[in-house]
Amino acid sequence: MRSVLKEHGAEALIGLLVVLVAVWFGYYAWHRTGGGRVSNAVQVTAMFPNANGIAVGTDVRVAGLKIGQVSALKLDPQSYQANVVLAIDPAAKIPSDSSAAITSEGILGGNYVSLIPGGSTTPFKAGDTIVDTQGSVDLMGMVGQFINHSGGDAKGAAANNQAAAAPSQP
Repeated sequence: MRSVLKEHGAEALIGLLVVLVAVWFGYYAWHRTGGGRVSNAVQVTAMFPNANGIAVGTDVRVAGLKIGQVSALKLDPQSYQANVVLAIDPAAKIPSDSSAAITSEGILGGNYVSLIPGGSTTPFKAGDTIVDTQGSVDLMGMVGQFINHSGGDAKGAAANNQAAAAPSQP
């Protein structure tokens, strides 16, 4: 055994170093991406008309800074809206009259929940509900509408302009 260790000691040391670096990287990535959830997070519910692009683990941000993440999603059977539970860091002390919107990081970026702070002096408590929300925007639907309606009907537009300019007769 000792002769094998003497002959292959350098390889064993390099292998141990690779394993240690991989463990450190996994630990770093887990904490950097929010894998470790805050145990004392404030659970707040928001009702969105459209929750495209978000899932459990999606960032919750204020002014671009991550202060929490989405912890649950379900459909409300009465209103047919997306019931989204947000786990917010209690140190952030977000005002209880804040609003929420699902926004995009850009054309190719992912979505996140953006909280817009209100003016209240009392912060969110566990179980509070955000009433002022804005769902995600369907970018492909907007592009489709732009493409399909961009030409316009010249004759129809001229007829509408003439009808608007003509005085109405009783």
